[in-house]
Amino acid sequence: MIDLRPVGHVIGLLVVAMGVAMLVPVVFDAFAGDRQAPILLQIAMLTMVTGGLVALACANGARGSMTLQQIFLLTVGVWVALPLFGALPFIAGATQASFTDAMFESVSGMTTTGATVFVGLDDLPVGINMWRMILHWLGGLGIVIVAMLFLPVMKVGGMQFFKSEGFDTLGKILPRAMDISSALIRIYVGMTVACVLTYNAMGMNGTDALMHALSTVSTGGFSSYDASFGVFSGPLEYACVFFMLAATLPFIRYVQMMQGYYTPMWRDQQVRAYLRWNLYAALAIAAYHIWVDNVPTHTAFREALFNVASSFSGTGFVSTDLSQWDAFPLLVIIIVGLIGGCTSSTGCSVKVFRYLILFEAIKVQIKRLRSPSAVIAVRYEGKVVGQDVLDSVILFFTMFLLTFGVLVVLLSLTGLDVRASITAAWTSIANVGPVFGAGVRPSGALTDFPDSAKWIMIIGMLLGRLELLTVYVLLMPRFWMR
Repeated sequence: MIDLRPVGHVIGLLVVAMGVAMLVPVVFDAFAGDRQAPILLQIAMLTMVTGGLVALACANGARGSMTLQQIFLLTVGVWVALPLFGALPFIAGATQASFTDAMFESVSGMTTTGATVFVGLDDLPVGINMWRMILHWLGGLGIVIVAMLFLPVMKVGGMQFFKSEGFDTLGKILPRAMDISSALIRIYVGMTVACVLTYNAMGMNGTDALMHALSTVSTGGFSSYDASFGVFSGPLEYACVFFMLAATLPFIRYVQMMQGYYTPMWRDQQVRAYLRWNLYAALAIAAYHIWVDNVPTHTAFREALFNVASSFSGTGFVSTDLSQWDAFPLLVIIIVGLIGGCTSSTGCSVKVFRYLILFEAIKVQIKRLRSPSAVIAVRYEGKVVGQDVLDSVILFFTMFLLTFGVLVVLLSLTGLDVRASITAAWTSIANVGPVFGAGVRPSGALTDFPDSAKWIMIIGMLLGRLELLTVYVLLMPRFWMR
């Protein structure tokens, strides 16, 4: 029988932390005079008290380490419990959202997907908009810690390849997991502060700079405007591109840079591939707009670079109406969204690392066909990729494609048209943000989607954010019998 007390203790403490985070929008609403502060304060207190009681009730079972089963349960439990409390401000606050809409917005925030069901974002109370961004920021930080500390141990999707690098290499400098978490938090906060200052210096007011920095660094995509980042068209788009890309590079490299090791970042194969692929995709779309649509060169490149980086990183900001783009540039946007950022980052989707392993495996297989007796190993950055890693990567790709297909079918059964079903499944499992097709508001809001479609997307967002297999393993009876 699995002892759930250690899991409940940690989740309870995290719920308390979420309640403390709710005090931030309380302060902003109080200063703005939006009259949401008392409601948000009550919700914050309720959240803190509930989390505290759960943590106290489970404290007698807390200990220094957890079993693998408890780690799986904790990872999934956090992303189920926290959105439940995160939805409360949307239900009781000015939005007066239904439970379905509140959960959709909360899960979209925590998973850093960025799809929204709210319209009139420009007129929402500042505290509600700030809470949406904070959900992004908390979710982005959480997934970085999970990707660095938990996924390698859980051997999900080939991430065990990074176990020795994440623990042994850094172990000489930061010997304990707590030290690694502390370093990650410092980097994450530092990057957020740098983004706020940059946005503010380039013309955003203080509140907009803070909210959009929280959304950018977490690669979330929520905005306080219906027009998304299109409100800030111009040089601010280049600043946003820089921080979106920076947030989707491996945080393990930033930790090493803090300790004076700068070369590993540039030598990282997935970093170089990620930046190169971003540039290729942006140039392809820009060239298309220049030659086919006669768009001015600078405008075409700026819009292409911004929207490619936004989709590649899984942020989901848009600077123009992508639904009006032709088939080719829109297809490129969808493809890069299915690739995603680097491992151990706030990025979503499949991740560059897995594609690089897949490409290497294909090349090796082709060589074996030409030379059947040759002994050829799959290598990544000079290291031999173990069969267990290769099997995990192939399994992940298989489950990703199957899950994507199932989501498309289920969404189409709710009444969505083909385009909306495909892009809704895409944005959910890849945690990207935009959806195109009938039923999508001009602002991109999914307000008019059936509740059944929203719940399917909620499940898809959670599956995508938690790397699929982390959730699927809980459905196996053998998992509970150990």
